[in-house]
Amino acid sequence: MTLSERDQKHNWHPYTQHKLTKPAIAISKGKGALLWDENGKEYIDAIASWWVNPYGHSNKVIADAIYKQLNSLEHVLFGGFTHEPAVLLSEKLMEILPSNQKKLFYSDNGSTAVEIALKVALQFFYNKGEKRTKIIAFENAFHGDTFAAMAASGISFFTEAFRGSLIEVVRIPVPIKGQEEACFEALENLAKTNEFAGFIFEPLVQGAAGMVMYETFALDKILKICKEHQVFAIADEVMTGFGKTGKNFACDYLELQPDMMCISKALTGGTIPMAITTFTQELFDGFYDDDVNKALFHGHTFTANPTGCAAALASLELLQSNEMQQNISRVNQMHLKFQEKIRNHSKVTTTRVLGVIFALEIKRDSAESYYGDFRNKLYDFFIENGVILRPVGNIVYILPPYIISDSQLEKVYAVVEDALEIV
Repeated sequence: MTLSERDQKHNWHPYTQHKLTKPAIAISKGKGALLWDENGKEYIDAIASWWVNPYGHSNKVIADAIYKQLNSLEHVLFGGFTHEPAVLLSEKLMEILPSNQKKLFYSDNGSTAVEIALKVALQFFYNKGEKRTKIIAFENAFHGDTFAAMAASGISFFTEAFRGSLIEVVRIPVPIKGQEEACFEALENLAKTNEFAGFIFEPLVQGAAGMVMYETFALDKILKICKEHQVFAIADEVMTGFGKTGKNFACDYLELQPDMMCISKALTGGTIPMAITTFTQELFDGFYDDDVNKALFHGHTFTANPTGCAAALASLELLQSNEMQQNISRVNQMHLKFQEKIRNHSKVTTTRVLGVIFALEIKRDSAESYYGDFRNKLYDFFIENGVILRPVGNIVYILPPYIISDSQLEKVYAVVEDALEIV
């Protein structure tokens, strides 16, 4: 019995209708931008395994850091205790985070990072005796699958079963070209009611919506409106963080700064689950009180896990190296060249590039569902040709490890072009 067949007996996979889906591909090893299945077939991981492996699989720098940490302290509770890897990581992150970020809260993944941010926004006003119980978010957002994160997400079929069980979130238009004023007006009308504690957003790129991009000036205007009405701005940098947009964080493109940031995914280079929510001093001070009940009563067993912190420290070292910065620039330049080549293709509606993110939309006569037949045919074609890409409906995006070679990336482009000829 193959590993893939054994997998079917007990494992329940994410975002999968098992009755309609082929058995999972069993991966046996990975190195750099490549993965190999149990039969020896090679795949280019062109989405960095859901955006978490920018430095490649089986990265020796991160592996060595993890091994070293495991031989001194693998884990200790963070309630009442601390340790050097957590302190070092906080110091290193403060060097690259927006200057107004002063406090870090550790958790396990992107959803929990968002969950914490939303809880802090709501409790901040509760601690002050003010009633602000609602959140603002963009249409078609995706912020995770825990309850508050799910409530803030706008992709309806992910959340339909839980209507009535979620916190109240009001959505505003995404400020894409031509829709900016509608976005600003909607936000202003909501913010001035003083009913909203926070506004959560994916800065500059909506990932799960299909790499939908909008301009820096629009987000700066949005943050200005939030600041004027004391609506806390929460930047969900889970996808965009650590170089994806060409800068350390997408918020680095802005003139204004968010009140909170959520980071995860590439934080540990795809090795150990870890997330961090960052805060301004004002937010922390809203919980700093003689009344114990005003504390943030939230925690995770593996909060600030030392081994995860060691992996994150090694990942930051890689990110800040000249070699990795050059890789980010190289991938961006290759994306731009491919964009020029493909943008006028008869079957392409739009293309967009930011940093190492590339996306194109394939022309269709009618709207495509997120996991519809057309998307599944594209996915199967890519897999058959040894490239891991996960289209979002009729949108194909590429978000590769920074260390992908030119020839590997050229193959990804070629397979995408071939897919256009057969759809």
